[in-house]
Amino acid sequence: MKDIYLVTGASSGIGRFLSLELVNSGFSVIALSRESTHLKTLDDEIRKIDSNSMTIACDLSSPDDIAKASNMILESYDELSGIVHNAGVIDPIKPISDAKFDDWNYLIQVNLLGVQDITQRLYGLINGDKHTRVSTISSGASKYPIGSWSAYCVSKAGLDMWTRCLAEEGQKKNISAISVAPGIVNTNMQVNIRSSDPDDFPLHPHFVDYHDSGQLVNPEEVAKQLLDLVTNHTMEQTGERFDVRDL
Repeated sequence: MKDIYLVTGASSGIGRFLSLELVNSGFSVIALSRESTHLKTLDDEIRKIDSNSMTIACDLSSPDDIAKASNMILESYDELSGIVHNAGVIDPIKPISDAKFDDWNYLIQVNLLGVQDITQRLYGLINGDKHTRVSTISSGASKYPIGSWSAYCVSKAGLDMWTRCLAEEGQKKNISAISVAPGIVNTNMQVNIRSSDPDDFPLHPHFVDYHDSGQLVNPEEVAKQLLDLVTNHTMEQTGERFDVRDL
């Protein structure tokens, strides 16, 4: 039986390329993301390589979707070798005084609460005799305040601490947990940042320059760098935060 990894936010960017890296490296993958043509294409790609792999359409902003997706996984698999919590959103890009509560709530649900929800529902698949590796995708925004990114900064700081808490609790249960900052990657999130209102986001010109000057990293390269870390990190490394640029 192949090792099985769940990857969230798998339809594009880092999640898509990491799913493909895993399958091409001999792992089975459960690729989870919102329903889209990209997810259907990924389904075709990974099933051609590994018949035990699958995609699941799930919007992490919806507790009902999370419950349904979790039940599908529980019915289809007996254990998970690891989870990569990659899914995330950046909006609202607004000052604290102007950000709508519903938008704030949506981001926190996707970036943080959904992580807890799906992990807890699948805990029976990761709490066993076999070492299970959980990895969360962090950000520099988890450590440094960025104007108009309050919701995102809070969610990533919370996610880093959630990872450390899981690492603490998991030491006697063969569960390790690490967080990884991927750097500034050429993903749809960067498109959203550049599309934001410059009047709302003081650093807008810097992110436009990152793109125009070619400073954005290819997500395929980031996935290649992540592969070994998410599949081979040790119990001695549990609770640590890594930066892809240092690997």
